[in-house]
Amino acid sequence: MKTPATPDDEFTRLRTLRALRVLDSEPEERFDRLTRLAKRMFGVPIALVSLVDENRQWFKSCLGLPVRQTPRDISFCGHAILGDEIFVIENALEDERFADNPLVTGEPHIRFYAGCPLAAPNGTKLGTLCIIDREPRTLDADDLATFKDLARMAEDELAAISLATMDELTCLSNRRGFEVLAKHTLDLCRRMQRSASLLFFDLDRFKQINDRFGHAEGDRALQAFADVLKRVCRESDLIARISGDEFAVLATASSPVEIERMLRRFQAAVDDFNAQNRLEYRLGFSAGSVDYDPERHASIGDILNEADTLMYAQKRRAPSVRADCFSAGPCALYGWSGRALKVPQARAFRLHPGVAPTGPVRLPGNREASMSTLRRDRHRHVPPAARTAGFA
Repeated sequence: MKTPATPDDEFTRLRTLRALRVLDSEPEERFDRLTRLAKRMFGVPIALVSLVDENRQWFKSCLGLPVRQTPRDISFCGHAILGDEIFVIENALEDERFADNPLVTGEPHIRFYAGCPLAAPNGTKLGTLCIIDREPRTLDADDLATFKDLARMAEDELAAISLATMDELTCLSNRRGFEVLAKHTLDLCRRMQRSASLLFFDLDRFKQINDRFGHAEGDRALQAFADVLKRVCRESDLIARISGDEFAVLATASSPVEIERMLRRFQAAVDDFNAQNRLEYRLGFSAGSVDYDPERHASIGDILNEADTLMYAQKRRAPSVRADCFSAGPCALYGWSGRALKVPQARAFRLHPGVAPTGPVRLPGNREASMSTLRRDRHRHVPPAARTAGFA
């Protein structure tokens, strides 16, 4: 018997599946209707909507079997989700991958299997619509086309569920989906005593982009910002669009230094986007970061609100390039705003050796200076009033 391989995108696939909140849910007519139709059209005794979880396949709809799940390592569907096309086994007894499979040698005595992968909107394969017979059989081209049509209907039903937890514009989790996944993630971090940090981002001047260039351009700015976040963050990081111009990233097993590096990479990636696209506006952002503390954060809402509050406090303090580091008890709080500094506003700006903006700083007289130059020659560049106040 051959055990199914693990898909390359397994982490994202499982995260997407669990965000649906459909595992172990009650049967639903919209899925049962499809399995009834498949069973009748193909004259098979068994038809399933199977979702492949980490260690099991669980049946959202199940006609012809007395169980709701079986182990993943003996599943046919575990093989089916590895490809894009219908996975067909005409006679399992003659296929060395399945001949000694307990589902073949014992109940339900599978001989014929056909499973069509069901993809989520992000492309990950969540499971299959499958039909099973206890006798060998074949499917012709018309049969395969009909079966694929039925599978697309099941896929559409899953997509409808997914859209309730996913932001359609950016293909990121929405707030509801983020809170579900983040709760599971933080529960795991608490049990395993792993670190986690939540970063809260705000796309600067989004209202002005909408007002001046129209909502279509505003949508493109949000998509671009989301794409940069996805490129910079790790696959294990949970990214979401929380509301209109607000985004969140939950990063696990990340030290404060690694969070600072992530912010550096993100600022550099935003700078690259602005340089390469030369739009009539520039993407900019503000951010707050909070380290997860189980004693202080009883819910995902607590840590979201804290990061949100910090980000807006930083935004109000300095409408300029800024990188400040604060300490609040056992957790480090970071505030970041990636906008261009006009030095006369330097009272709200403090150069910090930790998180540092990467782009050039605009000086009076339309001059520019790098951050390293500004640090070195700060007493020449920063106004005397700001130096006296201790901001540089």
